[in-house]
Amino acid sequence: MSKLDQVLILDPPSDLKFKGPFTEVVTTNLNLKNPSDRKVCFKVKTTAPRRYCVRPNSGVIDPGASIIISVMLQPLKDYDPNEKSKHRFMVQTIFAPPNVSDMDSLWKDTKPDDLMDSKLRCVFELPFEDDKVNDVEIIKAAPLMNSLKADPSAAAVPVSASVDDTELKKALEKCKRQQTEMNKLLEENRQLKEEGVRMRMMPRSDHMTSNSTNLLGREASAASLPSLLVVIAAIFIGFFLGKFIL
Repeated sequence: MSKLDQVLILDPPSDLKFKGPFTEVVTTNLNLKNPSDRKVCFKVKTTAPRRYCVRPNSGVIDPGASIIISVMLQPLKDYDPNEKSKHRFMVQTIFAPPNVSDMDSLWKDTKPDDLMDSKLRCVFELPFEDDKVNDVEIIKAAPLMNSLKADPSAAAVPVSASVDDTELKKALEKCKRQQTEMNKLLEENRQLKEEGVRMRMMPRSDHMTSNSTNLLGREASAASLPSLLVVIAAIFIGFFLGKFIL
């Protein structure tokens, strides 16, 4: 008599994938669906019972129903890639009798020809380097995201402050024009200051010229005064001499 085909639909059908790192518990799910019109008893076995925790590891699935099995890989202190080839799972099933009271006795009394089974292998996947980089970026970005949540107005600053190239060029040209006008104003102000200085210096020059003229006049008059005195003295002397002689 040939062996019965598995009545349940397994998802995934052949591989149980566990994605590291394996320094903590890694869980993957196995979905069992009963498409038949009879109740089905199931039991999950593994070749490495110390490495895994399976919940639930046995039970009964009603017609048309499904159940999710959680397979938990325990932390691996020293990960050995060759160890994964030793890990296997098997899902055994039988059609449930009308009255099921003792599941242990049911499995012990079941004939091998009535058993249906499906085997699954374990696949260990190490995290990619890209995933590590993304994790680091997420960790770095977490404080910024928290600050943005705390102050929503801060998130709007970069958007409103962004200026396209055209507006930036216009702003630079405007600044250049204003700088040119400022330089012109400064040059005009400097010229006005120089002209004011020249205007203030002009009256002083005239005053100095008039003072020089007066001084020369005084010197000329002072120089002519002794000659006049000599003439007057000569007249008086001549007058007295003429009087005595006569």
